[in-house]
Amino acid sequence: MISRAEYARRRRELMDLMGKNSIAILPSAKEVVRSRDTHFSFRQDSDFHYLTGFPEPDAVLVLLPGREHGEYVMFCREKDPKMETWHGRREGQAGAKKNYGCNDAFPIDDIDEILPGLMEGRERIYYEFGNHAEFDNNIMSWVNTFRAQVKKGAHPPGELIDLSYILHDMRLIKSKAEIKVMRKAAEISANAHKAAMKVCQPGMNELQIEAELKYQFANQGARFEAYSSIVAGGENACILHYVENKDPLQDGDLLLIDAGAELDGYAADISRTFPVNGRYSDAQREAYDWVLKANKEAIKAAKPGNHWSAPHDVAVRILTKGLIAMKILEGDLDQLIQEEAYKPFYMHKTGHWIGLDVHDVGDYLQDREPRILAEGMVLTVEPGLYFTPKTKGLDKKWWGIGIRIEDDVLITAKGNSVLTKSVPKEASQVEKLMADG
Repeated sequence: MISRAEYARRRRELMDLMGKNSIAILPSAKEVVRSRDTHFSFRQDSDFHYLTGFPEPDAVLVLLPGREHGEYVMFCREKDPKMETWHGRREGQAGAKKNYGCNDAFPIDDIDEILPGLMEGRERIYYEFGNHAEFDNNIMSWVNTFRAQVKKGAHPPGELIDLSYILHDMRLIKSKAEIKVMRKAAEISANAHKAAMKVCQPGMNELQIEAELKYQFANQGARFEAYSSIVAGGENACILHYVENKDPLQDGDLLLIDAGAELDGYAADISRTFPVNGRYSDAQREAYDWVLKANKEAIKAAKPGNHWSAPHDVAVRILTKGLIAMKILEGDLDQLIQEEAYKPFYMHKTGHWIGLDVHDVGDYLQDREPRILAEGMVLTVEPGLYFTPKTKGLDKKWWGIGIRIEDDVLITAKGNSVLTKSVPKEASQVEKLMADG
């Protein structure tokens, strides 16, 4: 769990970056309708969660550096016994102050009367336009009202600044508390992957394996998946974001699982590929070993001082060598890489940031160059090879083989730490785990 002191430190850091005489405004997520009058389980906006830990919809965070009567203001729903009987408990204004450290808390229904007064006289408004269309209009309406009243003595803000620019850079570097939660999310996810390997056998359905993953997540304290699990048998593994998870698992096929738990808002993201019947065929093993080599060497390249693209460049080189060795590509290695001849078989990048979002925030480029990796960043490393029968001229022995091996990697002062290392990925280790299961 993230402590109240940690949330306070984050808000203090953000306000220091904003400077005096500024204001930051950040709405919460909204409930999303699933069908008619039922909703999806509520998931808080990641930026809002990062700064408050507040778990309710219909709230607005306001930060006012230097405000005499308190810098941390929240608008949220009022206590309502009738609504709470039907839909669950609410913090109300008292709870927002007592449990989440707000200096002031006001009913969300009063925001039109109170928030403009907090904005007036502030030189800069920090806000993320484009995420909340209705609230975007409110912000501009209030600003334009101030501008129209300048001759009457109003003091409209002079600048509207994208809050995400500084906030997302903060989120990119994980604190010790965040890393602790992410290690636990990775541990839970790793245990679920191992359980799936143990129960898998021909004749089962992809859905049954998905159910095992969800059970393992929940049973270890992670109620939600970090994203829709990919459980892809055979040729389905060649669909990168396959989520139907409805087909039977065939003897002789591979099963690609890409799944991770969410714990206290933080995501894990693991991919493993293993034989449905517990034994890799010769062709499967040959392709698998090249992907595994790419995974290992790319992880070595994920270290401080290397740029963001270094793991990808390493993976591309090894996978292209593998495609030549498997006689799928022919020609000079460097020329094939330059021509991107590998792309029909490896069409995605080798990783992404991970944190409160599975594809977490943070720029990948700085001054048009790949960002330099630094201590506290967490990224995935996920090379793969995908051989669909649609590929012209591809030998039939490769058809339907889709392989991805993905780990979550924390950049440390001297190198890295693989958060997901407890899930076997050596082919012999996978086969042994499945045989013992």
